[in-house]
Amino acid sequence: MNPLPAAGRTPTTISQVMDLVVSDPGRPRLTWYGDDGEHVELSGAVLQNWVSKTVNLLVEEFDAAPGTVVTLDLPAHWRGVLWALAAWRCGATVTLTGDDPTAGGDVVVTSRPAAWGPVLAGPGAADLVAVALPALARSFDGDLPPGAIDAAGAVMTYGDVIGWVPETDPAAVALDAPAAGPGAAPVAFADLVPATGEPGARVLVDGARPLAGLLRDLLAAWAADGSVVLASAATAAQLAADPARLDRLRASERITAG
Repeated sequence: MNPLPAAGRTPTTISQVMDLVVSDPGRPRLTWYGDDGEHVELSGAVLQNWVSKTVNLLVEEFDAAPGTVVTLDLPAHWRGVLWALAAWRCGATVTLTGDDPTAGGDVVVTSRPAAWGPVLAGPGAADLVAVALPALARSFDGDLPPGAIDAAGAVMTYGDVIGWVPETDPAAVALDAPAAGPGAAPVAFADLVPATGEPGARVLVDGARPLAGLLRDLLAAWAADGSVVLASAATAAQLAADPARLDRLRASERITAG
């Protein structure tokens, strides 16, 4: 199902992108520089493992499938990237609402669960997943609304291999970002993976960028058999203000683009 394209052809689906990412399993594919010096590096194998577990949680816990709307209320962060990839891998639509939780969709994935109380009750109530952002967190630090799932512990209980997931309709909406303004048109699955990445590049990505474009930049890098260094918004600002530190990062991480 959606096998990796022949050599020289760009992946066009999320499953093909993930197959390419893991074709060199030990190679770093997503490196995170967060606030307060946090540094996380995910090889192709580890990235795929996290995505697989998260897909299985979405499918087994919430019956996620084409037509499911997953509202992603997370900052530019390695954990947010994993949840977006997992939602797309099971054919769901990722909606980015910005700072104003006005609609819950079917599943809300958030680092601030208390803000989503209004969408958790009544007809059409959304399911809620609370995501702790620190790399070493074993549970969410704070009270959770009744029925919410704590992703820190739950994800690790699911299998490392994705079970059956249905084929995705290329015309279905993959990414919707209404918070970006009226000019931000939804992106269909057929157009989700850009074909403009620099082959094999090691790309530095600024976490202060709008999340919709940032996620697609990551897909473009991976589809071109590259890798990504993602800096949080605060870290990116510090790097911009300290050219010597930025040069050291570019050298140590062998960054070639961005």
